[in-house]
Amino acid sequence: MAYAEVKTVEEFKQQPEEYQTAVKKIVRSHSINELYGARVFDEPAIAFAPTPYAKWLTCRVAMEEYHHHVRFKKLADEIGIPETETVPNPSKKPLSIFEYPLKTWEEFCTIKMVADYAEILQVEDLLHCSFHPLRNIARLTMPEEKFHAQFGKDFCTELLQTADGKTKVQEALDQYFPYLPSFFGGDKSKNNEMYRKYGLKQRSNEEMRADYIERVGALVESLGLKLPQVRLAA
Repeated sequence: MAYAEVKTVEEFKQQPEEYQTAVKKIVRSHSINELYGARVFDEPAIAFAPTPYAKWLTCRVAMEEYHHHVRFKKLADEIGIPETETVPNPSKKPLSIFEYPLKTWEEFCTIKMVADYAEILQVEDLLHCSFHPLRNIARLTMPEEKFHAQFGKDFCTELLQTADGKTKVQEALDQYFPYLPSFFGGDKSKNNEMYRKYGLKQRSNEEMRADYIERVGALVESLGLKLPQVRLAA
């Protein structure tokens, strides 16, 4: 049975405590991760971009990623999440991919192509969530996430025109991709069960991870690249 739709923040505050907790976990996670990504990858990549055109588009990506954080943080403020919980906490370990400093343009383009594809799947699962303010953010964010992934694919395609570029893109894929499946969380996740119980998410972590690996595998193979083997935790 589908959970009743919650159309406003005022209605949200009348929901069971567990529902409010579930929403806050999702909003908090997106707020923090969007800011991490903008700081660790998008803003530093401007310096690596090889041409004024590439710098312009990279600036757009960085601006949009920071704006994603701003959107989620605004909602966080409205639903009562403390400001200290919407930004990275130095005492808490970030997602593993955020621990590796960006070093090259090839790395950035590869990350945009495959890591932002993972973000697309996460946002996809919020497009019909029961909490309308969160659904609305997902609908605003989705076209921009698709642009970021397309940005990565387009620039990777350009890099693949040379043997050196192909080698560097494949090396970046080998380095970064193994960290991405964990982006979807653990199997039999209690949080994910709670999200699905309340209609906030539609699919299990296992389903989303399998879909992601299948989709991104087809993408990289279409470009003549190889997806590295990843040993998933049981």
